[in-house]
Amino acid sequence: MREALFIKQSSKKWKEYEENKTNDPDELASAFIAITDDLAYAKTFYPKSKTTQYLNGLAASFHQSIYKNKKEKTNRFISFWQYELPLIFYTYRRQLLYSFIFFIIFTLMGVLSAKYDTNFVKLIMGNDYVNMTNDNIAKGDPFGVYKDSSSVAIYLMIAANNTKVAVIFFVLGIFFSIGTLYVSLQNGIMLGSFQYYFFSKGLGLQSVLVIWIHGTLEISSFIIAGAAGLILGNSLLFPKTHTRLVSVKNGAKAGLKITIGIIPIILTAAFFESFVTRHTEMPAWLSITILASSLVFIIWYVILYPALLNKKLNTNLIINETTY
Repeated sequence: MREALFIKQSSKKWKEYEENKTNDPDELASAFIAITDDLAYAKTFYPKSKTTQYLNGLAASFHQSIYKNKKEKTNRFISFWQYELPLIFYTYRRQLLYSFIFFIIFTLMGVLSAKYDTNFVKLIMGNDYVNMTNDNIAKGDPFGVYKDSSSVAIYLMIAANNTKVAVIFFVLGIFFSIGTLYVSLQNGIMLGSFQYYFFSKGLGLQSVLVIWIHGTLEISSFIIAGAAGLILGNSLLFPKTHTRLVSVKNGAKAGLKITIGIIPIILTAAFFESFVTRHTEMPAWLSITILASSLVFIIWYVILYPALLNKKLNTNLIINETTY
């Protein structure tokens, strides 16, 4: 059978399954069997087709629904971060990559602007902050700003502010992703000019060892929040096989889950900035251990673990196909 005819005969059924997913276990199982039958056929005759990819995703979503309807010992709160969020990361890995690339580009723009315009850092960071930092450098304590207030007060302020920024990244995605890119531009340029400022003062390595203790998780959370915004914006721009309304609902749901899911990362980064970064005299090995551990965690949880989880899920789907 030609692929076009296969799609024509079954697309109505697939959309009905997708848009009217039931919670009834028997109906879920029946729909899952029908989908896996179509998936097995598509894998046989159209292995590299987008139809096969679509059916694989649809089957995976039904498999998750069946899994969630089982009696599990694992608490729903835990399973969200253990299974659901990583699978969302994998599904929208392209948006994560795009968010990362855009943020790097915007950061480099900040570096170049600060390099070729001596007033740019003051324009971005403000005269008061730059003057205060210059005074701290003259006193031999360039990162004294992290010691000025009580740890608890700084923690509450930073946690609230960075959570707000993450929400803004996501919500402004509704403006066709342009809003998210604008926020990414603002934060990327700020980071680039801020980091270049310390390198220009001969404090580049020291700034990395101090600032990136918390910056690794903080900037990573902004990039992930940027991906959430792109998911929302792209769902409006590119509805694909869905109606635009259904596509936006799906994009909003996925983006919101990501935004909520990264709150623990934001809170951890705020904790590091408030209680750990202020100890600028800590040995280099300890600083490197903290920031390297943070980086490894982000790479593992956002990239590697989701891929492994998806592979395991597909293996289970193949087993189910042969069983049925």
